[in-house]
Amino acid sequence: MTRLILLAGSAVSVLALVTPAVAQESEEGRSQRTTVQPYIEVSQIGVVTLSPDEDAVTYTQAAVGVDAQVNGRNTGGSLSIRYEYNKSYDDDTPDSDTVSGVARGYASIVPQVLTVDVGGLAARTRVDGNGGATLNPLNGEDSESRIYSAYAGPTLNTRAGDVAIAAQYRVGYTKVEQPDALVLTPGADPVDVFDDSISQRASVHVGTSPGEPLPIGVGLGAGWAQEDVSNLDQRVRDIYARADVTVPVSHSVALVGGIGYEDVVVSSRDALLDTNGQPVIGNDGRLVTDKSQPRQIAFEADGLIWDAGVVWRPSSRTAFEAHYGRRYDSDTYHGSFAWAPSSRSSLNVSVYDSVSGFGGQLNTALANLPTEFNVARNSLTGDLGGCVASVEGSQCLTGALGSVRSSVFRSRGVSASYTTAIGRMTAGIGAGYDRRKFLAPENTVLADANGVVDEAFYGSVFLSGDLGRRANFSTNAYATLLQSGFDQQGEVLATGASASYNRSLTDRLSLRAAVALDHIDSDLDLEDLTAASGLLGLRYGF
Repeated sequence: MTRLILLAGSAVSVLALVTPAVAQESEEGRSQRTTVQPYIEVSQIGVVTLSPDEDAVTYTQAAVGVDAQVNGRNTGGSLSIRYEYNKSYDDDTPDSDTVSGVARGYASIVPQVLTVDVGGLAARTRVDGNGGATLNPLNGEDSESRIYSAYAGPTLNTRAGDVAIAAQYRVGYTKVEQPDALVLTPGADPVDVFDDSISQRASVHVGTSPGEPLPIGVGLGAGWAQEDVSNLDQRVRDIYARADVTVPVSHSVALVGGIGYEDVVVSSRDALLDTNGQPVIGNDGRLVTDKSQPRQIAFEADGLIWDAGVVWRPSSRTAFEAHYGRRYDSDTYHGSFAWAPSSRSSLNVSVYDSVSGFGGQLNTALANLPTEFNVARNSLTGDLGGCVASVEGSQCLTGALGSVRSSVFRSRGVSASYTTAIGRMTAGIGAGYDRRKFLAPENTVLADANGVVDEAFYGSVFLSGDLGRRANFSTNAYATLLQSGFDQQGEVLATGASASYNRSLTDRLSLRAAVALDHIDSDLDLEDLTAASGLLGLRYGF
């Protein structure tokens, strides 16, 4: 799968020349099929804290879930959803339950013309004192937060003679459940955790391909995007219109460019102040918005936008594009590379640049997932591992989950993944970098966040496969480093590894065993945390 970031500054007519090669080929080669695999699990889990203090907690875990894939003539998609309940045998550790899952799918209303796309996510994260978030929290952590996100919308692709017409609308909702503002260090200010947002985007583009009928491809496009964040009524609004051109240089290379106008505005209101001039905190632990005050501008950029780039597609298995231009009153870079050396392996790289809130970025990451995938889950907790694996290439959500602060930000980064099948085994690696520069109005309670930069580095590897006809294994490791500008010493490193073994006892009943080791090195905490976990259980598939 080629992850194309369709920004206002991208040459949209390139899509007529360079369609994602890997995705297109896999769609044509698949047979129609539907698989639904519901299951129940009962497991015994032990967690031993190795540092800072030695301690042990035992859980009984009961879980139900379903993994499904649909690949029909006019529908397609993948779903993995799981509910689990953890019963603790330690009086100091409360019982817990959680829902986790990810889904991405489509349905053709009019085949090859009108399609409706949907996607969703439910996940747990561990939130640090600087607002950074990492997946796979330990059960019962006080810093645990729940994230839910979903989107849906129609896509239209049709033609009027030589002119291709494309239009799209998408609406999404994202919610972070955190009952109280986090105060992870005594005496420190609470973390301004994102609450919820509604994000929308719409676009339309008309254009011709090179040779149909002109020697070059030309196009006109326009779009609108808006995200409304509940925290202090923050709003991101982006409106643009542009013209673009595609100039073939050879059968596999084309030069592309575009020019247009864009108006981007980020605004919010201030917090309600009490009689002492201090911000009022609501019952949900978040800042109360003073709706009597007018909006204040945090960031504004309007005027000329442009970009130029190159597209290279030497074969149906390789696609590359790179763009440089001017946007957001500064230089901008974006592009992608997809290479499938064989039907069993693929490499994908993406470079992006956008302005949004937490919810808008997460919705975009969901929309970029392939429609056929297998979910990587933590072998012990069952939580999402942040990445999905597919014949179209892996895709990770880790970068989008890097921080749960409420402030709007400009996000620039790169993500890469490689997946390959080796005999009866599958292996993959993913890595990325995400840089967020927060945008907030001066003379408001968010003023201290304006211009602050958070940087996140992340990576993961996995190897899984069959061991004979009745057994299989899975191993994975991850590392995430967050360097936050909200605290000069706010660096958090989370690392871990796990391995699991499954053996079928009957056609439906299997034995499960797993071990894991997790480590969190945080400059915000006085002591690091290291924990080892083990699981033994049974799984029944229907």
